[in-house]
Amino acid sequence: MGTGGRNGMTAATVDTSRLRSVVDAFPADDLTDMRRDAVETFATQGFPTANQEDWKYTSLGDIAALSNEWLESANIQLTDVATDEQKPEVALTESVDVEWVVIRDGVVATGLPEIDGVEIDPISEDDLKDSPADDAMTAFNTALLRDGIRIRTRRSAQPERAIGILYSDNPSNAVVQTRVVVDVAESSTLQLIEVCTSSGPGRQFTNSILDARLKQGSKLDHVRLQNRQDEHSGVNRFRSLLAQNAVLHHNSFDFGGALSRNDVVAEIAGTGANVRLNGLYLSSGRQHIDNHTSIIHGVGPSQSEEEYRGILGGRSQCVFNGKVFVAEGADGTDSSQSNHNLLLSERAEIDTKPELEIYADDVKCAHGATVGQLDHSALFYLRSRGFSEDQARKILTRAFAEGTLSSLSIDACREFVATALDRKLSQLVDERNE
Repeated sequence: MGTGGRNGMTAATVDTSRLRSVVDAFPADDLTDMRRDAVETFATQGFPTANQEDWKYTSLGDIAALSNEWLESANIQLTDVATDEQKPEVALTESVDVEWVVIRDGVVATGLPEIDGVEIDPISEDDLKDSPADDAMTAFNTALLRDGIRIRTRRSAQPERAIGILYSDNPSNAVVQTRVVVDVAESSTLQLIEVCTSSGPGRQFTNSILDARLKQGSKLDHVRLQNRQDEHSGVNRFRSLLAQNAVLHHNSFDFGGALSRNDVVAEIAGTGANVRLNGLYLSSGRQHIDNHTSIIHGVGPSQSEEEYRGILGGRSQCVFNGKVFVAEGADGTDSSQSNHNLLLSERAEIDTKPELEIYADDVKCAHGATVGQLDHSALFYLRSRGFSEDQARKILTRAFAEGTLSSLSIDACREFVATALDRKLSQLVDERNE
């Protein structure tokens, strides 16, 4: 599957008549009416195109083509199909000590764990009423949604262990939708890890949405690691709404896949709320990784801090567009935003655009971006101390990434994330020698 931006410029058109037929063939359940409404919403919009400012660097043409192939197929899987490609799942769930839920090809494939202070249930229409399908990708997700989960804490709950969601997608089911709704009750905390993997090679598209609602005085620590195989493309949307004194720590790691588009929205609706977004993306070959973030300070005083870092090699292309919006009357807002990028190849491309839009007077806001290469004097110093050039490059790139890794908010997955990071860094350095 081709990447976005400079490649894959096919028109992003999906056959909506065939989409209606497929949706009508789904077995009747609690989501039937919502699916049909979403089809009609999607029919008026279609996939985003490069003519839209937020998608100018990322083409979904190849994803649309794959979706049409899947919709035309006579072998669309409407029931869960077990595969033999589950060894990576077992290795992960046994090595990271959290309460795991496996979602395989969009269907919950394991029993839902029982945790004191937390309710985990299958998703229902009521769970989605506060998440309207008013944009194209959400509408497409809702129209084809087969399964999902809702996680809800009880008031003042403090679970001892994190919850992990493992998405394991096999190209035998080429188009997959995933959906999770998270409600963090008043004065409670929740740690949530999402790991996105492929259980086999081949062309595939996954469209995922997580909606999080944080009540007064609650806290959500969220880590998402995407490490899919080379031909896998994904569009991911993380939306959060924060009440008074709520705290959100969101960590995003993108290492794999052909195309990855992440939309992160944090809306501050209560005074004293705090948002921290940290992201790290590593790209090689012809990978395309696009991060769009939006922090909305609807009231003040409130705080937000955002830092995304990228390490780019090969002919890869990455995009960062971060926007902080401060509404009129949101006095006392304190916000900082930065994006730092390290280019390991002259053919790699980064398009970065940090933005501030401020309509209040009494605020403290800052933003900035940097793009550079490895420091030659630092390389020379390490070489003079006996390190090979490759070793020196790995040390310096690892140091650059460490700033994001050190901000990881869930200790249970720290070793797993660090191992995935080191493997990708080795790939980037080795790629330079090819």
